[in-house]
Amino acid sequence: MNKDGNKNSVSLFSQSEFLIDNDPLEEIFALNLGDFLSEHLISKDLAEKIGEHSKEDKKAGLKNQLSELISIYSLNNTLCVLNFETKEDYAIITSIAKSVAQMVDIKDCNIYLAKEFTKGFGENEMPLVLAGSTTESAAKGYQLNEENIIARTYLEKDTIHNENSIAISIHSISQNIGVIELQTSALPDEFIGLVESIANLFATSITLQSQIDESNKLIADENSATPDLQHMRAELTALIGDLCDFQQIFVENLANAVDTKGGYKVSHSKNTANLARKICKQLGLNEKTTDLIYYAGLLQNIGKITLPESIFATNGKLSDEDFKKIQNHSNVGVNLLMNINFLSEVVPYITYQKERVDGSGSPEGLKGQSIPFGSRIIAVADAYSAMTSDRPYRKALPADEALSILKSEAGKLWDIDVVNALAQTVQN
Repeated sequence: MNKDGNKNSVSLFSQSEFLIDNDPLEEIFALNLGDFLSEHLISKDLAEKIGEHSKEDKKAGLKNQLSELISIYSLNNTLCVLNFETKEDYAIITSIAKSVAQMVDIKDCNIYLAKEFTKGFGENEMPLVLAGSTTESAAKGYQLNEENIIARTYLEKDTIHNENSIAISIHSISQNIGVIELQTSALPDEFIGLVESIANLFATSITLQSQIDESNKLIADENSATPDLQHMRAELTALIGDLCDFQQIFVENLANAVDTKGGYKVSHSKNTANLARKICKQLGLNEKTTDLIYYAGLLQNIGKITLPESIFATNGKLSDEDFKKIQNHSNVGVNLLMNINFLSEVVPYITYQKERVDGSGSPEGLKGQSIPFGSRIIAVADAYSAMTSDRPYRKALPADEALSILKSEAGKLWDIDVVNALAQTVQN
């Protein structure tokens, strides 16, 4: 066998009529034979036996891969908004509507879903059914031939404004699912973008749940065809990729909305997150930990999204009630995060980012190494970013002055190693 022949042996053998789907020797590599095989060394009978054996192995392997994907991205790990059996089960949709209204600081929000997704509502004949609402006066549903903002938004798969409402489509590439109605005449772009990202998560989650149901049927079917299993694997993989993308967009839009309410002239949350990421890199932390700390940096003030915008607009003294709301905002944010499963790992970093190394912080008065390292990183990045940003009530400090303040308090308020890493980061 010449050198070129040996190099090309895989592609030669892959032409065998007994191997399936023109899959380039996936079966052979599964048997650990790899480049040592060529069609010159294998008889027709052996090729046939390997091909038939591999068909069964490949089908079992595909079913195992589908099962693994389902276990990771099951209903417990996504926004569960499908397969409710009773009208009472749809309380979760009302909870989402209330959260949306609170996030964007409006009174009322309604969520309409296509009838196929609202089987728990019984005999409602409307093509679009009210599945969740903050008000009892909302229309219970809409016909698609009506001239109204809800029907138009559903049919056009777009965001549409009128004098009373902003309607945002809930749809994926393969499914048209419903509409989120915000009862307000105008909103900042940051808030509209936030609700659009929620709609994308909502739609992708519903579509993923539908595909998981179909995947389970294929796995249970002894006669399921290999091409069908391969197609479903590709569909699930693509949806999971979309879900991850939309999750990141949601986090970033949520951070932008927080900054809008907080009165920052620049994106404080994004600056904090980027600075925390640089500190992580300076400290040599691994990629997963760095990503989680980055998300924590984006969301470390998430609780402010549930507070009235008027609280942040004043330059004067806050009322006792407003001050208590501000004091407790991290708890509000943690409770909200706990309902977003894909972000649950960042909760400890956010919960303890106001702890101080000398034990003078909150909420638990943790000291030194007892404070999660991610929390210590976010605390330093947040303090530096806040000091070097313009606020409604003061001008930004020069970078060297802010760094000097942090160094003077290192070992008392801030982790010394983190402050040193920050110094190296901003001075490079």
